[in-house]
Amino acid sequence: MGFSLIEKLVYKLVNIKRVYKSLIMVMADLIALPLALWSAFALRLSEWWPVDYMMSSMWLFFVTPIVGVYVFMRLGLYRAVVRFMGTQAIWAVAKGVMLLALFLWSAAAVFQIAPFPRSIPLTFALVALVYVGGSRLLVRHYYHWVLRTRMQKDAVLIYGAGGAGVQLATSLSEGREYFPIGFIDDDPSLWGITLKGLPVHNPQSLSELIKNHNVTHILLAVPNATNKERKRILEVLEGYGVHVQTIPSMPEMLAGKASIEQLREVHVEELLGRDPVPPMQSLLSQCITGKVVMVTGAGGSIGSELCRQVIRHQPTALILFEMSEYNLYQIDHEIKKAIKDAGLGIEVISILGSISDRARVQKAYETFSIDTVYHAAACKHVPIVEHNIVQGVTNNILGTRIVAQEAACHGVSHFILISTDKAVRPTNVMGATKRFAELILQDMASQSNTIFSMVRFGNVLGSSGSVVPLFRKQISSGGPITVTHEEITRYFMSIPEAASLVIQAGSMAKGGEVFVLDMGEPVKIVDLARRMVHLSGLEVKDSHNLEGDIEIVYTGLRPAEKLYEELLVGGNVIGTEHPRIMMANEEKLSHDELSSLIEELVVACNHYDHSGIKKLLQLAVSGYQPHEAIVDHLTKKQLGKVVSLKG
Repeated sequence: MGFSLIEKLVYKLVNIKRVYKSLIMVMADLIALPLALWSAFALRLSEWWPVDYMMSSMWLFFVTPIVGVYVFMRLGLYRAVVRFMGTQAIWAVAKGVMLLALFLWSAAAVFQIAPFPRSIPLTFALVALVYVGGSRLLVRHYYHWVLRTRMQKDAVLIYGAGGAGVQLATSLSEGREYFPIGFIDDDPSLWGITLKGLPVHNPQSLSELIKNHNVTHILLAVPNATNKERKRILEVLEGYGVHVQTIPSMPEMLAGKASIEQLREVHVEELLGRDPVPPMQSLLSQCITGKVVMVTGAGGSIGSELCRQVIRHQPTALILFEMSEYNLYQIDHEIKKAIKDAGLGIEVISILGSISDRARVQKAYETFSIDTVYHAAACKHVPIVEHNIVQGVTNNILGTRIVAQEAACHGVSHFILISTDKAVRPTNVMGATKRFAELILQDMASQSNTIFSMVRFGNVLGSSGSVVPLFRKQISSGGPITVTHEEITRYFMSIPEAASLVIQAGSMAKGGEVFVLDMGEPVKIVDLARRMVHLSGLEVKDSHNLEGDIEIVYTGLRPAEKLYEELLVGGNVIGTEHPRIMMANEEKLSHDELSSLIEELVVACNHYDHSGIKKLLQLAVSGYQPHEAIVDHLTKKQLGKVVSLKG
């Protein structure tokens, strides 16, 4: 598309140095102000060139522009960027021309200029306001018109006509990517009014607006809306085939993590519509404030969030125990910076080590007199553990036993295990190892003064290995989206909510409890994938829509993967003082039986006896139905060599 000479001139003016722009504005005002004074005489006397009146005050035509430029300079008008010009700059022009009107009155009185009509200064002020202020607004309007019509900016609608929406509209109109064509709002009292030059529409007119204006994006500007309210809005927008983005939430903006013009994709918690219950402050601080707290697996998804929340309640020290050097470095740097920024006096100690290393764990307890342990270290990915059985057992069962035993020996007050819904009637080694770890803590709770408890919950949004970032990546690359099974469902919860509930549950423990978090309703994974596609402004490609954009491919369940997850082994559940935390009444093994199974498990691990490990897990864990085939990489390779030798 070609550009006219004027349009090219506008772009050149926009891109020249700031000092030259200011010089151009000064020159324009040196022309506009004497022109305004002539206009005042012409309007007052109804003559194009009232020579008799103007000759007696001709010197004002030279002095007034110089005084005017000086006044405008003092008011900061030449520092204002014309294309971003707002009410503040207009008010500066108004004040400037009023001061010039006073100057004209004073000059006429002091120098006894005659004839000099008394209405000339007032008329001059009004005309100068139009010439000086209006010229700037005209340039600003033309600049934005050129950007909108000639630079092919995408048309967008803003959902939410409140303060945030108006601020977003202002930011967008000054940018080069989008131009807003109006607001959408649920409040009928706003329909039909104009804000920042943009009309406010009824949501029922969405289809017509999208079609008539080729709208490509709808931007949510409702930072105070709850997740439930956002879910309702997103359900409305999902069917229109436009890309939906949102401004950051109010907490994000207040915390300085984001600004209103930083648009982002819709978070999955907004799709699920789950609003966290406000935490009970007494439960959050009970096991933390003034105490030494250790978090194992401190660099993981849950462990790192636990660390962030722990420091808010001011322990005397926080011990970060982590096996991954990189993860430990990351969380150490983040936590120390947060403590420094908040001006807190919390000591942070980073310990690189494995929970399976008893000597390392023992040294940590001996050195730091730990009061509370949040045990988040675990091998958690189902397929990985299924392919590496010994490491899964060594870490999740034997490692947990080491950390718990040393906690009891060294007088730890509270020990809270992070468990999973996959521990309930597991079909995989990972789930079975987590249930075995629960059994160890249930047994130790009756043998020790340490208060041992477990908190069981489902998938957390945004954790490493989560389907959500995977789906987003697959959508951005054009698909396909891979889902293991059409009927697979999962429970979801945000990481911050899960960590907060873990802390609160641990404070309620008396010893041996299995706490279960209310995860809401399970979500069908394929439905989640479809919604993410639709809210990206795309369509799912299937047998009903061969022209769609993103295909969903079913890859089949992975080894030992379940279609549905559960949170309880049995149906026995007891409420607690917290509405989102329940307590499961789960069966446990006798001390002797458990000790015998652990001894055999150690032997089986030492001999890499994967079949034996699975049989022991089956004896220990109620409802464990192992995957028939042994898919551990080492076993498969060894079996392949045996078959090769026999052949």
